[in-house]
Amino acid sequence: MPDVPALAVSPRAAVLVHPDGTLDEGPPASLARRAAETRPLVCHGPAVAARLGRDSVPAHDLLELFAFVHPARFVLPTPGGLAEALGLPAPATLTEQALVLPRAAHRLLDRLTRLDAREQRDARILAWAMARGGWPWAAPALAALDARGDGPHGANALSAFRVWERLGEISEHAPEPVPGSLPVTEAEARARLADLLGRAAEDRPQQADYAGAVAAAFAPRDREDIGPFVLAEAGTGVGKTLGYIAPASVWAEKNDGPVWISTYTRNLQRQLDAELDRLHPDPVEKARRVVIRKGRENYLCLLNMEEAVGRLSGQPAAAIPLGLMARWALASRHGDLVGGDFPGWLVDILGRGWSLALADRRGECLFAACPHYNRCFIEKTVRRARRARLVVANHALVLVQAALGGLEDGTLPLRYVFDEGHHLFEAADGAFSAHLSAVETADLRRWLLGAEDGSRTRARGLKARAEELVGASTPATDALIAVLHGARALPGPGWHARLNDGAARGPTEAFLALVRTQVLARARGQDGPYSLETEAAPPIPGLVEAGQALDGALAGLDTPVAALMKALARRLDDEASTLDPTTRQRIDGLIRSLERRALLPVRAWRAMCRDLSQETPPDHVDWLGIERAYGRDLDVGLHRHWIDPTQPFAALVARRAHGIVVTSATLRDGSGDPEADWRAAERRTGAAHLPASVRAAVPSPFDYPARTQVLVVTDVRKDRLDLVAAAYRDLFRAAGGGALGLFTAIGRLRAVHQHIAADMDAADLPLYAQHVDGIDTATLVDMFRAEENACLLGTDAVRDGVDVPGRSLRLIVFDRVPWPRPSILHKARRAHFGGRAYDDMLTRLRLKQAFGRLVRRGDDHGAFVLLDPMMPSRLSGAFPEGVPVKRVGLAEAVGVVRECV
Repeated sequence: MPDVPALAVSPRAAVLVHPDGTLDEGPPASLARRAAETRPLVCHGPAVAARLGRDSVPAHDLLELFAFVHPARFVLPTPGGLAEALGLPAPATLTEQALVLPRAAHRLLDRLTRLDAREQRDARILAWAMARGGWPWAAPALAALDARGDGPHGANALSAFRVWERLGEISEHAPEPVPGSLPVTEAEARARLADLLGRAAEDRPQQADYAGAVAAAFAPRDREDIGPFVLAEAGTGVGKTLGYIAPASVWAEKNDGPVWISTYTRNLQRQLDAELDRLHPDPVEKARRVVIRKGRENYLCLLNMEEAVGRLSGQPAAAIPLGLMARWALASRHGDLVGGDFPGWLVDILGRGWSLALADRRGECLFAACPHYNRCFIEKTVRRARRARLVVANHALVLVQAALGGLEDGTLPLRYVFDEGHHLFEAADGAFSAHLSAVETADLRRWLLGAEDGSRTRARGLKARAEELVGASTPATDALIAVLHGARALPGPGWHARLNDGAARGPTEAFLALVRTQVLARARGQDGPYSLETEAAPPIPGLVEAGQALDGALAGLDTPVAALMKALARRLDDEASTLDPTTRQRIDGLIRSLERRALLPVRAWRAMCRDLSQETPPDHVDWLGIERAYGRDLDVGLHRHWIDPTQPFAALVARRAHGIVVTSATLRDGSGDPEADWRAAERRTGAAHLPASVRAAVPSPFDYPARTQVLVVTDVRKDRLDLVAAAYRDLFRAAGGGALGLFTAIGRLRAVHQHIAADMDAADLPLYAQHVDGIDTATLVDMFRAEENACLLGTDAVRDGVDVPGRSLRLIVFDRVPWPRPSILHKARRAHFGGRAYDDMLTRLRLKQAFGRLVRRGDDHGAFVLLDPMMPSRLSGAFPEGVPVKRVGLAEAVGVVRECV
């Protein structure tokens, strides 16, 4: 064990326990220097440093050791979480938190001694390399691994980092048969649900009713252009997840085909993965039948890993993060870096550059030309999904693939379940929009020309990827040369500085410089830190002409890209009998990539340029914007969105599918008019653009009037953040923790956190905060869920899709009515969808989603408090029938909360 003290820190106190048992206590700032000099034992170094008021503190981080000993295993990144994971008594006080750290270290080092021979060998090699990089845990880890000498050098020292050499290869299979069309009866759905629940399950008639209703979506399609479309609202507590898994799994088995289950949040993907253990208790069978699908940017890229390992000789310190990444890569189920078995807190410790940045980066994948193609995590997942019976994906992936005309092999799923269906509108908005921006156009140039600025990247450009595939075809060679020439009209390296300095180069930068000028001239708040926008019409002098010039320049890219695709397709046809399968696959993949990465966006940009001189198409809205973060300009461009993005969703997804379920606990509005509420649900999900849909609503089994209170506080000014903070503090104390604080803006959240952190600590109520703690949101929610007296502050990401049952969540406080932001896009949609009624609908749905976090099971109870005296009574339909909305002063609200939680 290292002879160093153990450190635990809270917002107002710090404890340093020395190996001899002596103890130093004081405010964090007073112990910061002493802690930095001793390299203490800590749990989550970045969070500890932040509480000490430092950017970083040299330390022995127990989480690094945990990740080395138990890769691909999650632990709550707190002393209590470590204690629970290692079978140690839970610490109650700050001193006990410090005392548990050396015990946790002993236990982890002891477990290193028990690794099997092969894993011990790899761990020793990694620990030696990490020691040369300065890893604080190297000496104790090497001792535990019984390492002798100074370890291997040269190529042998890198052998354990070369994880790609020990991963299994892709297993190829014959194409899957076309699925059948046998229906799922209501009785079959109910029977499967009963099997999933088991004999000991409580009787939940609402869940069986829901499963029976959803089965209607798995009937055969009777028309060419539309299959059954079921809108199914299931109140909280119905159990909709197993309710739709039941008929979906029956259909998949009867028809030997896949059902795609799509979610909006990664949290629900994780929950679904766990629920599907009921369907397939055997992990091997589950791996064959169930696949979690995400975008390519979520997975570790083995070529990125290899290139990082190749730079180790010049960056010995990189052995520390790469050693932990190597340990994880060999233990991971599927190489999923985001929401899979990669601990989110490890990103905080290693930094994005040595973790998430090793994922597949946009436009760099070499596909079949990659030396690791046959071991690639992404490609394995793609192939498993082709043979799976249930594919758990997300709305963004499903809709982007639909917009691009199919999945990797050009096919589209036939059966879908869209859970979190209330988010379909915004998911479609993202998938079917177009952005003629500096970042988008520069990305395309980089994809076509490769790295031009000497950066360390393998972005080889189209010439290197396509030259071998073009072959002896003169038309293809000529088209390739023309594409590369046309790409030079796009922004090159250094575009950001040139636009800011008024030194634009080329037609795209000249256009974007004028866009920037118009935004700065007309947008409000140009001196502030937030993003700016303004209408595209009327354009400033020169913008239309610059758009016309850019249209002409983009034509020099559009035409040769189409010609290159045609020439490559001709080669597939002409050489059908002689091309080897790998080359054929590479050519086919390149054609699809050219269409998706170049042809489709270029044609969308050209249309946007041409429309500057006339009216925007009636179904769309255009605007100009500058994207900012922390006061720095990140991007500038012309944006085009559908006013109603469910139109392309209906055309490209719903009308092509053979059956769709759209489900949520919050599909309908709460206006008080049942028919109007269903019509609102149909407009938000695309059902309004279809000939017919099936409506189903199953109410919650919970007794909300008996178990919940809704309070509107009337004497706290929402524009006085000191008063708002005091209200949060008093309400959180009254509840004794178990409180979720929701905010409409990050700035308001940070201000409240700054005001109340010390008071919460003094009351022994742990306070966690999104956008403050430097911990990913999913981990923060896990930490909050694990403690009954913790409090969590968050924004949209914790307002929806978060499941915290029991005493851990008994109070929700919302800082103000969550009205929609008055953007140009919202203005157009407001006019299209009904003016003030549209604003009210969106706001009611947000309140409804927030309230839905409060009661997750039958014995839950609590209070929902809104700190906004301007809450209009017409929004009260957001809350369950029978729950009165009481307008009270803060003192009375504190008393009610104290009594009801």
